[in-house]
Amino acid sequence: MHITLTGNLGSGKSTVCKLLEQKYGYEIFSTGKIIRQIADELGVSVLEMNELMSRDHKYDKMIDEASGRISRENPDKNILFDSRLAWNFVERSFKVFLSVDLSVAAERVYNDAARGKVERYASVADAREQLRERAANEDRRYEGLYGIHYFDYMNYDLVLDSSYAPPELVAQALFSEAKRGAESAETGRMLLSPKRLGYAWTCPLRTEAPFYPEAEIVVAPEGDGFRICGGEDIVKKAAADGMPYVAARLAK
Repeated sequence: MHITLTGNLGSGKSTVCKLLEQKYGYEIFSTGKIIRQIADELGVSVLEMNELMSRDHKYDKMIDEASGRISRENPDKNILFDSRLAWNFVERSFKVFLSVDLSVAAERVYNDAARGKVERYASVADAREQLRERAANEDRRYEGLYGIHYFDYMNYDLVLDSSYAPPELVAQALFSEAKRGAESAETGRMLLSPKRLGYAWTCPLRTEAPFYPEAEIVVAPEGDGFRICGGEDIVKKAAADGMPYVAARLAK
């Protein structure tokens, strides 16, 4: 099975990828790995490749299209593409968007020393505003390059909230949903934390399946989060039962 994973900045994509690689044997193709492969094909260094990319968008397209080629050449491998736009170029994949509350993401990136000099923030509030601006810039850039809307949740088979569940549980839920949706044509399915919807857990968080009640709720995007449009009683009960998620659909 091929899985394409993208999402908000600070949503923990790299951590989830490592867990899927270690626990479920997926081969990871990240944007960085694809850049190195193309650089090798062109006979240039990675530094030279990055310089080429900064001057000419055709190299962005080469990198994005490489995801589709790798997928076509390895139809029987379990591959996870950790890339912003692989979902748009890999012909058959389970498309996952990892969503995170903006305040949680800001805390994560502000406290992540591994990000080094390329990402510096004066405060959590500064990190929050920079993340918001970067997301808006990415959305405009991808619309200009490909005419796609990166943050349209209907592009994805699954929108998975990574705000409050531990990474191990996020990875397990993703793998479980990928198996469930492998043969399904449905898009826009969501697993959202009750806490993301305003209801904190009142008992210890469950770590065993099932991860959510069977019934789905209805939500609408609102600011950086979501507003409950139907099924609030399900969310309340899920929080009371320590369920990590509730299943949701977007309001029409």
